[in-house]
Amino acid sequence: MIDLTEKKPLFSAKPATSSRLADFVSDSIAAALFDGRIAPGEPLPAEGEIAREFGVSKPIAREALRQLTAAGLVSTQQGKVARARKMNGEPLEKIYGYAVRYSLKRLQEANEMRRVIETGIARLAAQRRQQAGLATMERALADMREGLGNPAAFTEADILFHMGMATTTGNSMIQLQMEGMRSVQREVSELFSRRANRSREDWDATIGRHRALYEAIAAGDADLAEEKIVIHFEAADIASLEVAGKLEARGSDT
Repeated sequence: MIDLTEKKPLFSAKPATSSRLADFVSDSIAAALFDGRIAPGEPLPAEGEIAREFGVSKPIAREALRQLTAAGLVSTQQGKVARARKMNGEPLEKIYGYAVRYSLKRLQEANEMRRVIETGIARLAAQRRQQAGLATMERALADMREGLGNPAAFTEADILFHMGMATTTGNSMIQLQMEGMRSVQREVSELFSRRANRSREDWDATIGRHRALYEAIAAGDADLAEEKIVIHFEAADIASLEVAGKLEARGSDT
């Protein structure tokens, strides 16, 4: 439990002049989470202590905690103090998931977003080559090989590969964004992997494109990495023509 009797206040609270007191409180607690004053898994002060610290009412403190919970920064359970969570892309992943699941237009926009973002990620990954990310990409390639013909397993390996690419950049915010886009990737990858006409050569070609991208990044060749990720998305665009037909058939709004 955080000790609020220490000389230095945990949240550097200032008298709130804004009418949006809950925003002020949640911002202050979020700052403590992001700069490490409260570590992931650590309990936050009780609601009443937070209220006293900031000079606000308990309902305001409760609303601040609710905001932090909705943002995925804090976990709460009835009757227990809130606990800090490790920053992750789960809230963003949910939003993207809702957006793309039944809308072809949103799915196409999300794919376009991925192409723009991941082209830059591929270049940065090749420049920085963080070993943990490269190891993850290599493991994902092995998982893809093992998952040949199994759409669910292949999809998870595909997601792992792209998360590994983000990790290779060494940029935590890029990793957060990629976590958020997992629902987009899962939706697309599952549809692509379940295409009825997908041959063994088709599966092998997909793995080959991923391996070529991995090798360009591992070699530190940013231009080649960009070229390979563009080829990767061009192949996805071709497959998307079939996906579009399937989505339209199931009544997607276009």
